[in-house]
Formats: sequence, C-alpha cells, structure tokens
Amino acid sequence: MRRPDFLLALTLSLAALGCQNRPANIILVMADDMGWGETGYYNHPVLKTPNLDAMAASGLRFDRFYAGAPNCSPTRASVMTGRSNDRTGVENHGFALNHQERTLAQAMQAAGYATGHFGKWHLDGIRGPGVPILAGDDHNPGRFGFDVWLSVTNFFDRNPLMSRGGAFEEFEGDSSEIIVAEALKFIRDQVQSDRPFFAVIWYGSPHDPFVASEADMAAFAHLDEPSRNHYGELVAMDRSIGTLRGALRDLAIEDDTLVWFNSDNGGLRNVEPGTVGGLRGFKNSVYEGGLRVPAIIEWPKVIRAGVTAYPAATMDIFPTIAALVGLPQEALITPSDGVDLSPVFQDELARRDKPLAFRHTGRAAIVDNNYKLLTQDLSSAEFELYDLDADPLETDNLRDRQPEVAARLAQELTAWSNSVDASALGQDYPSKAIDPSESQPRVWMQMPEYAPYFDQLRQRPEYASWMLADTP
Repeated sequence: MRRPDFLLALTLSLAALGCQNRPANIILVMADDMGWGETGYYNHPVLKTPNLDAMAASGLRFDRFYAGAPNCSPTRASVMTGRSNDRTGVENHGFALNHQERTLAQAMQAAGYATGHFGKWHLDGIRGPGVPILAGDDHNPGRFGFDVWLSVTNFFDRNPLMSRGGAFEEFEGDSSEIIVAEALKFIRDQVQSDRPFFAVIWYGSPHDPFVASEADMAAFAHLDEPSRNHYGELVAMDRSIGTLRGALRDLAIEDDTLVWFNSDNGGLRNVEPGTVGGLRGFKNSVYEGGLRVPAIIEWPKVIRAGVTAYPAATMDIFPTIAALVGLPQEALITPSDGVDLSPVFQDELARRDKPLAFRHTGRAAIVDNNYKLLTQDLSSAEFELYDLDADPLETDNLRDRQPEVAARLAQELTAWSNSVDASALGQDYPSKAIDPSESQPRVWMQMPEYAPYFDQLRQRPEYASWMLADTP
C-alpha cells in the first residue's frame, strides 16, 4: 500500500470510530531488562505470559524491534527524543538528559494532552538503586513535560518508596501492579474530563535485585532462587498488563488508545532458563541479545493484528506518534534517528529505507534490513558482518566474504557516528553548544540533597546494603 493510501485508510478508520475530532490516547509501557525470549509467544520453556500473548494476538508484534542502546538510560533517552542516546547527553546508564533536548512529553503537552510518568525515570543523572526523585531535582520528569509523575530515579522492587511530584510515598505490593494502578487513576481522571492523555509506564521489573511474591514464584520451584524471583517478577508484570488492557476496555476507550510495549535492552546473564531466546549476547552487548527486545503495538480497529519482521527501534516511537497525532515538525530536533512506522500498521513493508544505528560506550552497530555490521571499538576499524535473515544467531562473520557490503556499511556507520559526535558537542541546539550547567552522573548516597533522608532510607532493605556506615 502506498503511503497516501495508508493515510486515507487511517483517516477512514478513525472516522468509522467516531473519533476523528478527538486525538488518540497514547500509552508507552517499557519493561526493565526483559530479554527478547522472555514471552509465552516466543515459547519460553518455563515462563507464561498470557496477557502479553493476548496483546500480541490482538496487536502488531514486532519480531525485530531494537532498544536504542544495550542498557537503560540511553534507551529511555531515545524514546523521549527520537534520537540516538549519544546525541542527547545520555552516554550510559545514570547520565542526565540534556535540558536542550525536545521531548515527546513536551510535544504532547503542547498539543493539549495530559501527561503522566509512572515508575523508573533514570534520566536525571543519578546512580544507585532507585530512590524517590526530589522536587528540586532539575532533571525530574516535570522538567521534561510531565504534568504528574510518580517516579523513582532507577530500578525498584516490591513495596517501593516513590515520589509523587517530589513528595515521598510508601507502597505495598508488587511494583508493576502499583504503577499500573496509579497510571489508571490518572487515565480515569482524563477520561472523566474528556481530555486525551499520554501516559508513560516504565517498570522496574525484571531488573535485579529480583524480588517476587511466593505466589508468583510458585511455578518455578525447580529453579535457583534468583531465577525464581526473576521469572516471578515477570509473572506480576504480565498480570499488570492484563489489568491495564482490561481497564481500557472497561472505560470503553480501547479503540481510542494506542498501547506500545517494549523492553529497554536485552536480557540478563546468569538467569536460567535463558532470557534472550537463543540470540547472541546479553544486556550491554551490541549483538542481537543485547539490543533486540520484545515489542507490541496495539490499537484496535486501526492497527492490523499480525507479526512483522520490519526492523524498528525505540528511536521510531517519537516520529511515529508525531505523525499519528499531528505534532509539528519542529517538535523533533534534527537530526532524528527514527522513522514513522505508521505505514507498517496496515501493510508489511519489504524494506526499511533508513538504517538503524547504535553507539554505546565505544561499541557500535548498524542494521540495514538483513545485514548487520558491528564493532566492539569504533576506533579500531575491526568489524563483524552478519546476515540476520540467514544467521539470526550471528555465528557466521561475512566480513571477508562480502567485503563490498562490509565497506559500504562501515562507511555509513562512520558517517553517522561523525554526525553523532557533532550532536554531542551541541551543534543541533540553537546555541551550538552544550549548556555548561548540565550535571554529571552522581551517586545519591554522596549527594547532600539526599542527606536529610539517609536515616529513613537506611531502615529500608533495598538501600541498607548500599549505604556504608560513612555515608555523609
């Protein structure tokens, strides 16, 4: 289907729903360290995910969907900006997103949407286990476009201590179920007010330390304790997705709402059975196991149900939503590294015109449809080339047998990386420079802003082992 035909079909679909005068609601849901193989629909040997399976059956399942980087903060930056992480200041986990970036939340807010963030943030440059974000944190979610936020700095588990707009709150229960319940309060308020909403639900599961309930671990009694807890967290997370989808149906807004689910990076080592579905590599690797993640987009009556092999990534989220909602072109900073995926919503496309490129702590990769070129060190000019159609496990390096392909992709990757270097220096911003006030990564246990809370935090098991006796 040609693009004008798709837009006509989309318009007709919206008209048939009677919602052409009301923008679609958008919900972004992201797991934390969930590997590509950790779903029922990919036939995991022990884990059942009935709610994700149902979402995949109803929506569009992406079998080749990539995180923007092989760990958490960089991928989150790519979601918020549509740009590769190194363009945005987020070189690695625990780096802060540049204030000069334009975020998806800011664009949605400007378009009249109510905006809410629930769960892990990790774009404020603070390292260590997740703690409540302070109201005075100049990189809190509110500074980047969220009207309301119930958030923590990093990973979080059962019975979390969180921050509602800067005020600490204690919760009991599984963290995934808690943030979905809180997001649904926000969603119900917007439905009652007849206002479109943009909700971001970023889980803390299944990031370690793994802490699950006995009931959620019951099916994994034969596994070692960390693996039991890991998969137990995913059981609860899957259940919370069922709660979310059920609530959208109960509110009669499922046809007006796009729900986009994915993970933030590849799976973890030392969990049995494995997390990456047999792919090579794990989190922090630019092999498929570190970058390829589960992904589903569901929008009943608008997006076809099915499976696509079209290569896509978290950088595509902002451009896609911008096209669907009608955000102005200037909402995204140029260069953007993503594309609008909406044509894939109705028809399978044979090829992606714009390659996907990744750069993280010196490692890099470029994916051009079936071909993938990668390096462990961009400065070394040592590359590996794989045909992912013929060799999805990346076992057969074709660099010496297909030198023309390797040379072409190496040239494209180098040119792209040079562009990223310019962005990292601030060339994409009006000032042509990075704001010198931008903060560097910090550990909250060493921050005077958190000192008034140290006594309270030491009483909690998730923080006690991190807080040394000589913590200021």
